[in-house]
Amino acid sequence: MDIRHLKIFISVAETGSMSATAKTFFITQPSVSQVIKELENHYHLLLFERLGKRLFITPAGQQLLNQAHIVVRQFDALEESFSSLGSKEAIRIGSTITVGACLLTSLITDFKQSNPNIDSFSYVNNTKMIEERLLKAELDIGLVEGEIKHPDLIIEPVIDDYLVIACSRHHHFAGRQELNAQELEKEIFVLREEGSGTRELFIDFARSKDLTLNIGWEVTSPEIIKTIVMRNNCLAAISIRLVTEEIENGDIYAIRHQKAIWNRSFSLVYHKDKHLSPAVSSFMDIARKYGNTDMMITAPVGHLV
Repeated sequence: MDIRHLKIFISVAETGSMSATAKTFFITQPSVSQVIKELENHYHLLLFERLGKRLFITPAGQQLLNQAHIVVRQFDALEESFSSLGSKEAIRIGSTITVGACLLTSLITDFKQSNPNIDSFSYVNNTKMIEERLLKAELDIGLVEGEIKHPDLIIEPVIDDYLVIACSRHHHFAGRQELNAQELEKEIFVLREEGSGTRELFIDFARSKDLTLNIGWEVTSPEIIKTIVMRNNCLAAISIRLVTEEIENGDIYAIRHQKAIWNRSFSLVYHKDKHLSPAVSSFMDIARKYGNTDMMITAPVGHLV
């Protein structure tokens, strides 16, 4: 058995298809079947069951899959470390959409100034997708606003943030000092997509209050969300960091929760088995310094009671 056996096994387990795995590895389907058979003979275990035309991983197969991910990840890290000796170092950074919109460009600029000889690749998506890529070792480090749930990922809160409900200056909530949560049920909301940490936090709040939200828009882009709020008289749950300028110039009115239950943190996330290279450590240090970023606004805001 070698590392290729494990990589082929992982592919079969994740795709549920030997033919798809054969195409990925540029081998024949019988060759894939032979690899699985060799693994089963090696461990004296049944790894898959075929029911009809579909493959289903067995409990023993699932245990092997969990361990195989770790072994392959460590092997790839070893290969990367030693194959890159003498070549230019690089870092792969993942950020959620909110973080990408309000902080990532500044973070990358600061990182480049401190590390001019290190290449960087940035990937921006929602919390769920960043989590998946970290687990597959496709990213070195992540900076997210959502809740990370996988036990293999280390989370370090570093930057304070909080949500507000945003409305336009023409909305009938604008200027209100206090609102009741039940009043939200009568309004149309523009929310982020499934998998977004911002959406999850606000939906959890709505469920805790037994609120039925009228979701009229589902949008991934913060800039589009702000445009919809200002032009279509909708409400949006959004990071204060994304609407500070609009609040200050009067285009958007913000409503905070009186008890600050929408407070949260942007967190650094990395795999527990990840080797923290000098590049990764440098990025983490820079992100930690952003924890002191001021979020104060002088314009009046409302409060949800």
